[in-house]
Amino acid sequence: MAKKYDAIIIGAGHNGLINAAYLARAGKKVLVLERRHLVGGATVTEEIFPGFKFSVFSYVVSLLRPQIIQELQLPRFGLTILPLESTLTPLPNGDYLYRDSDHYRSLRDIARHSARDAEAYEEYNREMYFMAKAAQPIIDNPAPDPASLKPGELFRLARLGKNMLNMGPERLYTLAKLLTMSAADFVEQWFEAEPLIATLSASGIIGTNMGPRSPGTAYVLLHHYMGDIDGAFRAWGFPKGGTGAVAEAIARSARAFGAEIRCEAAVERVIIRNGRARGVVLNSGEEITCNVVVSSLDPKQTFLKLVDPALMPEELVQDIRRFNIRGSSAKVNLALDALPEFSCMPGKGNHLRGAISISPSLDYMERAYDDAKYGNIPRRPYIDIIIPSMIDPDMAPPGKHVMSCFVQWAPYELNQGTWDERREELGDNVIDTLEEYIPNIKSIILGRQVLSPWDIEQMTGLSEGNIFQGELTLSQLLFLRPAPGYARYRTPIHNYYQCGSGTHPGGGIMGASGRFAAMAILRSR
Repeated sequence: MAKKYDAIIIGAGHNGLINAAYLARAGKKVLVLERRHLVGGATVTEEIFPGFKFSVFSYVVSLLRPQIIQELQLPRFGLTILPLESTLTPLPNGDYLYRDSDHYRSLRDIARHSARDAEAYEEYNREMYFMAKAAQPIIDNPAPDPASLKPGELFRLARLGKNMLNMGPERLYTLAKLLTMSAADFVEQWFEAEPLIATLSASGIIGTNMGPRSPGTAYVLLHHYMGDIDGAFRAWGFPKGGTGAVAEAIARSARAFGAEIRCEAAVERVIIRNGRARGVVLNSGEEITCNVVVSSLDPKQTFLKLVDPALMPEELVQDIRRFNIRGSSAKVNLALDALPEFSCMPGKGNHLRGAISISPSLDYMERAYDDAKYGNIPRRPYIDIIIPSMIDPDMAPPGKHVMSCFVQWAPYELNQGTWDERREELGDNVIDTLEEYIPNIKSIILGRQVLSPWDIEQMTGLSEGNIFQGELTLSQLLFLRPAPGYARYRTPIHNYYQCGSGTHPGGGIMGASGRFAAMAILRSR
């Protein structure tokens, strides 16, 4: 007799795994189905070249909610996060901007570019700290529904409103600016030095198909400020073993609570009978029955692919079709024979253990965005770099290194040709850009992996390779994510739920969507 489950989760990305862990923790019989040969979705570590381990897609962690780490006992299951304590912005003229955990050293380096900026830097960080603390209840609670008259929803709205009013008028105005302005316009209110403005603004364009001067990117900047590691706000880290170690720790936790995980088990469709989800059909034709089906895939796949759109309200179908999922991010992963030698800061040092941002000016970034906006591969892209082997030596053989290059912007749809034909052109542009700051880069490359948005889609299943499963714009946040009336993890089909980053509170290795969806399921059961 076929085994029947209380819940089947489609996709073993970190949100799907977290959802499974919480349901299993509550005593439910849970099965996770993953199309790939390993868990993690875009949160994976793979040995692309012998001995070299890469965080293939996502590469740093900050937003993972502390309550998830505690409740799922992730450190017990192997999660260790190592700090990224510095940011280096090399400049074309051989100069640099360098900030690290030594606050006064950072101020001195900023002062080399602008004494006024050094004075404003502490005030800016203090203001962003308060903004992140004020906005934290938004990401640590399900989105309230302003159209509902239910007492619980009215209470959530009142509590959210009270939090806003308690900020005081000045900070409330600042929050309104962060929700509506461009990252560049917001940062320019504080600073005048181009490298500082560009590097700070870069946090507002990560994973988006918008430029630094596009309205709404200031919220993405705030979104990235809301992370914390061990209580330190705006802290970023690298998981020991790569980001795949995060997914593996969650998977071990889920299994310890009794969840079952099957890889190489792609789901073809959800079984719907009498308006209720009853199970799934795999690509192999196998049928598995259950009481609840949960999709951790993006909204377009959840609503338009796994089920027949005709089973849902036409208005919802149109909303999901209009939901902006525009791939714009690429990755170039490099296996290196030696350490990269930056012309601005030669030699080995702490600057190689943090983030390295190729963002010398706003004009530089806007030009890269302009290329992509018209379907072209950027000639000089924005690149966010880390060298994982400098943080965790186990990522590469002794004396060798791996370099992770997150690239923005790479259009999903090219103006000419296909990504299969032009993929290596992107890799060449990235390497040529790096050579302007790292003269020895070409001579030390042992291997490279170039992943366009199209490649990310093919490998992970993320529509258009969008790492957030949808733009983090004001029109796609809170009760509008992914569509009005469906932000609380349900769908119009009974016992069919959503738990991916396309739901509130959004993307990044955060896990809140998986946790909130599990709570909604358990309440309904």
